[in-house]
Amino acid sequence: MQVSVLGMGRMGKAVALRLLDGGHRVTVWNRSPGKAGEAVAHGATEAGSVPEAINGAEVVITSLANDAAVQSVALGEGGLAARLEGALFADASTISPALSAELAGAVEAFVAMPILGNPEAVRTGKALYLLGGPPAVLDRIGPAVASLTSATRRYRTAPMASSAKLASNLLLLDAVVALAEAFTVARAGGLSEGEIRELLGESALVPPAVRNRFEAILGHGDASWWTVALGGKDARLAVELARSAGSELPLTQAAYQRYQDAVAAGLSEADISAIGDLYRG
Repeated sequence: MQVSVLGMGRMGKAVALRLLDGGHRVTVWNRSPGKAGEAVAHGATEAGSVPEAINGAEVVITSLANDAAVQSVALGEGGLAARLEGALFADASTISPALSAELAGAVEAFVAMPILGNPEAVRTGKALYLLGGPPAVLDRIGPAVASLTSATRRYRTAPMASSAKLASNLLLLDAVVALAEAFTVARAGGLSEGEIRELLGESALVPPAVRNRFEAILGHGDASWWTVALGGKDARLAVELARSAGSELPLTQAAYQRYQDAVAAGLSEADISAIGDLYRG
């Protein structure tokens, strides 16, 4: 298939490389230059504009930072929604369900396609793709998705897939803060780092996704793929979604404040494990 990938951040680049491995013809675009080199080296064609990038595409995939970026590229003046010419549009960004609904209303063939997994999982085909949209549209994107992964979940609507992504993300975002606070309690009680590792390093109370960041939260190493800024954005979206249904998320609201504190401390582009820095002084 001819596939265009818009957004060459860590996740977008991994999607493009995986598609190239699957034999697809891939065109890539990024708002700021200099990020498409690896994809081009693997056989992708780099476009200089959105219209150029999507020209002739059968599938257009966006992987962008936030609602504002997706709205600008998809629905802004000269955006892709008005230029698809029958192509299928799949958004792999983590965005609000409200924007997913807006995109589904503006594009005849739209799929929400948020991804659970880090860039390495995407690159090796082990990530889970949450697909939201009409069954016929999901079937159309099947050949491209089959090259990306064998693990998918289908949802009846695009907003449901976006909601599923936020529900999944908040578990990790909250847990990272909880682990940093557990370390703080242990240190306050006199436990050494070795004793903290012995107590919590293999504890069943620490889920695998958080254990991957154990050393980084403790203050050693750097697991750099999901930034504090993006994590905080996702926590905020989760809180806003719950409020739209008349519910509050006091735990996630508190976690969101910690991510905001980390941004204020200059850790915006660090991995979410940098939350641990706030507790070490």
